[in-house]
Amino acid sequence: MLLSKRAEMFLPEQWPAYFSKSKGCQVWDMDGNKFTDMCIMGIGTNILGYGNEEVDDAVRSVIDNGNMSTLNAPEEVYLAEKLIELHPWADMVRFARTGGEANAVAIRIARAASGKDKVAICGYHGWHDWYLSANLSSDESLAGHLLPGLSPGGVPKNLAGTVFPFNYNHYDELEDLVNKHDIGVIKMEVVRNMGPEDNFLHKVRELATDKGIVLIFDECTSGFRETNGGLHKKYGVEPDMAMFGKALGNGYAVTATIGKREVMEAAQSTFISSTFWTERIGSVAALKTLEVMNTMKSWEIITQTGLNIRKRWQDLANQYELAIDHFGLPSLTGFVFDSENHLFYKTLMTQEMLAKGYLASNMVYVCTEHSKSVVDDYLDELEPIFALIKECEEGRPLDGLLKGPICHSGFKRLN
Repeated sequence: MLLSKRAEMFLPEQWPAYFSKSKGCQVWDMDGNKFTDMCIMGIGTNILGYGNEEVDDAVRSVIDNGNMSTLNAPEEVYLAEKLIELHPWADMVRFARTGGEANAVAIRIARAASGKDKVAICGYHGWHDWYLSANLSSDESLAGHLLPGLSPGGVPKNLAGTVFPFNYNHYDELEDLVNKHDIGVIKMEVVRNMGPEDNFLHKVRELATDKGIVLIFDECTSGFRETNGGLHKKYGVEPDMAMFGKALGNGYAVTATIGKREVMEAAQSTFISSTFWTERIGSVAALKTLEVMNTMKSWEIITQTGLNIRKRWQDLANQYELAIDHFGLPSLTGFVFDSENHLFYKTLMTQEMLAKGYLASNMVYVCTEHSKSVVDDYLDELEPIFALIKECEEGRPLDGLLKGPICHSGFKRLN
């Protein structure tokens, strides 16, 4: 059901697609085999590791006292207050359970507030019609943001010409879109790969303010990775709206859309509602997750661990005279071999590490359970694989090294 979890993305015909148990940074497959997860940690949902005791205990208490009722759960108010405390520029909050929902909620509210249909986007924002409509005019419109040739099948054709992509750090592209089209909303990821250059984010903020455009930062992935809240806090740029997900509930389903009152109140002029947005577990899990993250300063821990992993990848590459390119936030770090055989090498690395008891690819979504000893052991096991790839680069035949097909390319890295 989730593209990012498909075995084809990692090791076709060999990847253990289903799990029976997870704890800390370890996962057990259906046959009871234990793996250390040096991969995507539940698609980035578990900054505190799998099965954090404090978060799980909070959820258990909810189960004992009831998760749903005819009345509302007060924890959603407490969570809203906490998120606004962390982001003083915001005044109001809407909750959902998935990132795609949060994106759809934000777009609905922003369009209602601006009174305009057209949206400029930069980055990945889910699967809903409003986003995929960018590919109605050309299947390649989102190629730099998602996957090349992604078909907008099932998306109404009359949505064509409502969403316009622009590339990160290309302010001229955004300015051109605003000048050519009646743009009412700018939605973008604060950072997906490389950071802003030449005051890019500040220029976007100024443009949105000058033109009366609603600026939305999609922080479903980046939130709580480098700061206690949104990554935009690091760069000193305040949006009109922002969304948070993934790490917010440490594996439990909860997402939040926050925003300024003058924008968020537009929700009253439209219809946005869902039964399970009011269940209690998500809000309780998020409150406890925020508390634990704040106590241990988790964003500092995972950033430093990610920087260490990145440095040691580079040390291995230097040792074996291999060229690699790094991408991602430090806590969502990854690399690509600078070779025409990079997908082959990625697949080979995953295959060999799986045999050593690791879920591993060319990226690590870091959690607080990735201790020094875990990282040390991981790098020790990775070293001979770099040596093997060096042999391949020097002419060793590739035939017979893989036990199955090469993995799919996956999501695009945004520059």
